Amino acid sequence: MSAFNGELKVFSGRANPALTEEICNYLDIRPGRVHAETFPDGELFVKLHEDVRGRDVFVVQSTCRPVNDNLLELLIFIDCLRRASAKRITAVLPYFGYARQDRKDEGRVPITAKLVSNIITKAGADRVLTMDLHAAQIQGFFDIPVDHLEGGPVFTKHFEKLDPKETVLVSPDVGNVKRARGFAEGIGCDLAIIDKRRISGSTAVSNTIIGNVEGRDVLMIDDMIATAGTLCEAAKLVKERGARTVRGAATHAVFAGPAFDRLEKTPFTELVVANTIPVSNEARERLPHLKVLSVADILGEAIARIHTHKSISSLFVKAE
Repeated sequence: MSAFNGELKVFSGRANPALTEEICNYLDIRPGRVHAETFPDGELFVKLHEDVRGRDVFVVQSTCRPVNDNLLELLIFIDCLRRASAKRITAVLPYFGYARQDRKDEGRVPITAKLVSNIITKAGADRVLTMDLHAAQIQGFFDIPVDHLEGGPVFTKHFEKLDPKETVLVSPDVGNVKRARGFAEGIGCDLAIIDKRRISGSTAVSNTIIGNVEGRDVLMIDDMIATAGTLCEAAKLVKERGARTVRGAATHAVFAGPAFDRLEKTPFTELVVANTIPVSNEARERLPHLKVLSVADILGEAIARIHTHKSISSLFVKAE
């Protein structure tokens, strides 16, 4: 019998029910019963088959592709829970879509990440739980508490097999240096940095490496793989500079546009992603070196700690 006595409810949107099932297995509860469908005219409908009055409720919904449909379903879900008198509603966003539109980098463009944050808050969410935001400052876009989890421990454990003396952690661009440094410290290996120049939203050129990769096992970790331009250009560059093996990793497997074509042509020894976004059968078939790691235990533990008013940050404090 669960230790939560029915006070904790976890529901799943349609974006990633498999991850929600794993989270609930960790918590030793069953997912909340809900009916969601799309009407013939394209409108979305959500109906709860659980009593949530006075309950602490979490709704798990990655706003991945189809981004707008999944985002609107989340908003409808939150409104449904609010009108059903849930005591507290936490939006669990393993992947937060629109996170890359976090600033005005030219004239007459929106800050969509802020807009989406406002909408989620206005819909009735009391709290947000998310993982590896593309820009950490997005936490400040919300006027409600945000718990920002790191997928790092899952990747660090997976790459324990690598010899730190033979491994170099390469940041595929300067903006990722802080994240890369944290991984390098966790693994105990050297750090190198690639200077990248972005030509367009889908094309980046890399030509300078700060650090030595010759004869080393290279590991590159980023927050997401979208069109895979940055990762693949970086992988080709380190290979040209004498890297022995190349492994790529990212929390969010967006895999948009030409990603599969690029990844198929790039000499990766291993490609590792988390299950914040469902990985398609096409990805598994076209990328035989792909490995999917689960972040369900981290999300499940965070949910349990939020429910019992315990620290989330202590999840990521390294033991001395």
